[in-house]
Amino acid sequence: MTPSSTLRIATFNASMEAGNYAVDGGPLDPSALARNLASGAHPQIRNIAEIIQRVRPDILLLNEFDYIDDPGAGAEAFIHHYLKVGQKGQPGIDYPYYYCAPVNAGEPSPLDIDGDGVASGTLGDAYGFGAYPGQYGMLVLSRYPIDHPRVRTFRQFLWHRMPGALPVTHPDGRPFYDEATRLGMRLSSKSHWDVPIVVGEQTLHLLAAHPTPPVFHGPEKRNAARNHDEIRLWADYIDPQKSAYLEDDKGQKGGLAAASRFVIVGDYNASAVEGDSYPGAIEQLLHHPGIQVDPVPGSDGGRDHSPDNPYGAQHTAAWRARVDYVLPSSCGWRVIQSGVFWPTRRSRLQRLVANRQASSDHRLVWLDAVLTP
Repeated sequence: MTPSSTLRIATFNASMEAGNYAVDGGPLDPSALARNLASGAHPQIRNIAEIIQRVRPDILLLNEFDYIDDPGAGAEAFIHHYLKVGQKGQPGIDYPYYYCAPVNAGEPSPLDIDGDGVASGTLGDAYGFGAYPGQYGMLVLSRYPIDHPRVRTFRQFLWHRMPGALPVTHPDGRPFYDEATRLGMRLSSKSHWDVPIVVGEQTLHLLAAHPTPPVFHGPEKRNAARNHDEIRLWADYIDPQKSAYLEDDKGQKGGLAAASRFVIVGDYNASAVEGDSYPGAIEQLLHHPGIQVDPVPGSDGGRDHSPDNPYGAQHTAAWRARVDYVLPSSCGWRVIQSGVFWPTRRSRLQRLVANRQASSDHRLVWLDAVLTP
C-alpha cells in the first residue's frame, strides 16, 4: 500500500454469541456459534457476512463474537464458510489475517464481584459478566499482516492499580467490594487489545475493547464506574505522560510511544449526550487532543429510526445511542469520510437490520482515512 492509499477501518458489534442463538429463551449453548459457523447456512450469520461484504472494510473489529479456542471452528470457519462465500449476489471477501484471544466475560473468579455476599464463580461473579467463558468475545479481521509478537493485551490488569480509579461505594459511603475483591478485580470486562497491523512500511495500532454496559447494577453504580475506567485505560495508554502505571499480560509496562499511529475501535457502551454512562466517560476519548473525532459517522437509517431525536443520525444502536466508535489518532491520518451502515425503512436492504435476529441491535461503523507520514 502506498502512503496515499485509503484504508477503510470498521467496528461492528455483531451479536454472535449464544444468547442470540438460544431457542425460545431456552438455555444457552456455548457451542452454538461454532456449530452455526460450520454449517455456512445460518441466516443471521449470512446477513452479518453480507453487511461486511457490502461495506468491505480493510480492517474490522467484531464485538460479541464468542471466543472459540480452535481457529478452525471459530475465526477461520467464519472467513471460509461465510465471508469468502458471496451472499445475495455480493462478491466474497477474504481476510488472510486475524487476531482472537480469550476474554474475561464468563471467566470464573474467586471473588464476590456482584456484592451479594457469595463468590459463586459464574455470571455476576465472573471476571466479566457472562454465562460461560468466552461469551461476548472479540475478533479482529485484517487484509494486512498482523504483527502477532507485538500484540499487547490487558485482560488481567487489576482495576485498583489505576491511579485515581473511581471508587465503588454504597450510598452511605461504605466500600461495595470486600478487600479481597477490590484487590483481585480486573478492570477489563472483556479485554483491551493493542493489535499492530503492518501496512506497507508503516504500522498502525488497532486499540480494541468492549467496556461493560454502565447499567445492570444498584445504587453503587459499579458498572458505570467500571465502564468509565475501561474507557480511561485507552485515554491513558495513548498519553506517554499518563501510561507508566499500565502493565500488559506479558509484564511489559507503559503505553504507546509518542506520535504513534492508532485507531480506537469497539462498542464502548457510552454516549456523550444519551444513556446512563458516568459523566465524562466517553468524553475522555472525544475530547482527547490526540484523537480525531470529525467527521462524526451518521446514517439516514438512524435518522429514519428516530426522526424526533436530534442525535438520531449519529446513533449506532437500535436502542438509540451512539456507542460504537472508530477514532483515529491526530497524527498519521487524513480522514476522508465515515458512516454507519443503517438502511432506511424504505430501502430493500432494511431486511439486514430489521432486528437482532436479522443481524444485530448494533450497526457497523466505518471510517475511510489516508495514511500520512
